[in-house]
Amino acid sequence: MILHEPVLRSEVTQLLAPEGRGLVVDCTVGSGGHTQALLEAGATKVLGLDRDPEVLALARKRLAPWAGRAQLVHADYRSFESVLDDRGLDFVDGAVADFGHSTIQLESEGRGFSFRREDPLDMRMDRSQGPTLAERLADIDADALADVIYEYGEERHSRRIARSIIAARDAEVLSTTTELATAVRRAIRQRGYRRIDPATRTFQALRIWVNDELDGLERFLRAVANRLRAGARLAIISFHSLEDRIVKYTLRELEGGGDPAVRVLTRRPLRPDADEVQRNPRARSAKLRALERMT
Repeated sequence: MILHEPVLRSEVTQLLAPEGRGLVVDCTVGSGGHTQALLEAGATKVLGLDRDPEVLALARKRLAPWAGRAQLVHADYRSFESVLDDRGLDFVDGAVADFGHSTIQLESEGRGFSFRREDPLDMRMDRSQGPTLAERLADIDADALADVIYEYGEERHSRRIARSIIAARDAEVLSTTTELATAVRRAIRQRGYRRIDPATRTFQALRIWVNDELDGLERFLRAVANRLRAGARLAIISFHSLEDRIVKYTLRELEGGGDPAVRVLTRRPLRPDADEVQRNPRARSAKLRALERMT
């Protein structure tokens, strides 16, 4: 079984200080890395949510030794309030959300997240619902696709890339991730060494688009702040600038709003140290921000 290494594990547990706390919610449980860390650090109970049933199944195996203290729910993190309401819970004693992409999703066959393997164009976090990437690409024009790539990938070559993808689609040579990556690379003139693959930003943009990843993020952060018990904390890990920007400004607004009274614990985001990045190169772009409810 592939186990995803949780990013900033010690920083999350130190911030949330779960020992002796009643209920901590892992809003993006994935394969259970942060939940395991919280339980090992003394959390009484962890409620874990995830929209991806395939990684949730792996989390159940990983967390089997804590079966009486870990409850896992197939739910999107944006369903946080309704999940609590269904269980008659008014407040929680801490929460964490890690918006990173699981190693399991990247390395599992058939998911379509990575341009390093040949898979169908899927990219859905939850393959039980919603259109695949292939279905979305089937009826979009080049201008609209360019907007998606520019907005969610911050890709300055978005127009050329979109035209290349649409041309490949119309020529019926766009059915796999490797063909999609080839269409992207064809649109960008490479000069010298590149630290990241030219397809990276476009794949990020398309994944965000397929899964509506940024929609409702601000509302989710406000909902969690409202459901924290006084003294409880929320830790949020983001991996790209669009996500982090929403988190940063929402936390700042919450701190200045006064209802509920919160304080931001991270004036600057916490980042993985060199040792963690060496162990887990995918951690290099992670940023951890946190808040505490005061009253």
